[in-house]
Amino acid sequence: MSSATPALPPSLFTNGSLSSPQNISKTDLNSFVKVSDPGGFKWRLVIAYDGTKFAGWQYQESPPTVQSMLEKALTQITKLQRKELHLVGAGRTDAGVHAWGQVAHFVTPFNYTSLDSIHSALNGLLPQDIRVREIGAAVPEFHARFSCRSKVYRYQIYSDTFMDPFQRHFAYHTAYKLNACKMREAAQHFVGKHDFSAFANATREDGVPDPLKTISRFDVIEMGSLLQLEVEGSGFMYRQVRNMVALLVQVGKEALDSDIVPMILETKDRRELAKYTLPAPPHGLCLVSVKYKEDHLQLPPDSPLTSFGRHHTITKCKLPFY
Repeated sequence: MSSATPALPPSLFTNGSLSSPQNISKTDLNSFVKVSDPGGFKWRLVIAYDGTKFAGWQYQESPPTVQSMLEKALTQITKLQRKELHLVGAGRTDAGVHAWGQVAHFVTPFNYTSLDSIHSALNGLLPQDIRVREIGAAVPEFHARFSCRSKVYRYQIYSDTFMDPFQRHFAYHTAYKLNACKMREAAQHFVGKHDFSAFANATREDGVPDPLKTISRFDVIEMGSLLQLEVEGSGFMYRQVRNMVALLVQVGKEALDSDIVPMILETKDRRELAKYTLPAPPHGLCLVSVKYKEDHLQLPPDSPLTSFGRHHTITKCKLPFY
């Protein structure tokens, strides 16, 4: 390890709060940081967020996005510019879409010997509707997007005469009593490898994406008035999940038969789906988890332990006058 102080040191932390850089000695700095090889160090984040107030994941200066808020916090902590961080997310969730298990990675030219304080500082700087659940070192081969093996999305529908106010930001309301059995039957037609061109909205961001995707499962789970539609697949095209859910809702209303799914898949034409339904609204959708190749999740040598957050404990209760 070099004894020289890094040109762009990260902020250090005292008792969970940011420490002033001018108060950090060279000895203190080197106890937390190791200067890297030219390749740098890679860090993996698992992030949860309520997407209600955000214009999606992808970076924009205005209005705020989840990526822009994360980069703002990371630049304060690492003292790096956002372009140096190379923050990449596993998926570009739309405006209003939520996540419990979004994954991202970023790079630094230095290594840390402990991640708990950085984890605490990140959540201290982020707004309350974004939380980093986990931060850990990643091997050079890991890529938040391209190492992905599968993604799990969940769409929630509240099917009752009036909307539960506690569900209004996280579930789509329909006053129709949906037939979950028919929806379950129709959902099975999505399972397998198909061309999903008919269920993808056009986007200029990804050029011409591969429409062949593999769906490994599509579950319809009843929880009283709440229906959870959970789908796992190798990848999803732009608004594909919301379009699939929208068609299943029409089947659940018994306005369409379940065999409408293979018929529309066969057309490979988005205009065919548009004859029957519009995309389901974004607020019912949540990115639950992203699954990766096992070897890409290994900790690299000489790396700190993964941080899952610290629990505060009290060893003795001290009350006045007792």
